[in-house]
Amino acid sequence: QVSLVESGGGLVQAGDSLRLSCAASGRAFSNYCMGWFRQAPGKEREFVAAIGRNSNSEYYADFVKGRFTISRDNAKNTVDLQMNSLKPEDTAVYYCAGAPWSGIILREYEYDSWGRGTQVTVSS
Repeated sequence: QVSLVESGGGLVQAGDSLRLSCAASGRAFSNYCMGWFRQAPGKEREFVAAIGRNSNSEYYADFVKGRFTISRDNAKNTVDLQMNSLKPEDTAVYYCAGAPWSGIILREYEYDSWGRGTQVTVSS
C-alpha cells in the first residue's frame, strides 16, 4: 500500500476552477493506477477519474469529461485533479486512491490505498 494525503479543497463559486493534489509516500507509487473518487452527502462514493501507471491512459466519468483533468508525476509521487467549470453538483468529499494494477481501474474495491479526503464545496 501507499499512504495518500489530499489537499486543495475549498469553497468556490459555480464556474470556478480548483486543483486537488494528492501526495503519496512509498516507493511503489509508480506501480499504482491512481484514481479520484468523490462522495456527496447522502450518496455513495463514485468514481471520478483514473490515470495509468505511466500516464499513458486516462479515464473519466461522463459527468466530468471535458471539465476535469487527471495528471501524475511519478518523480514527485503526486497525482492531481484539475477541476474547471465547477458546478454545485460537484460538491463532495474527494478521495485519492491507488490500485496496484496496470491499466485503468474503475472498480472501487480494487483500490487498496485511500486518502482521508478533501472537501470541495461549489456554491451557486
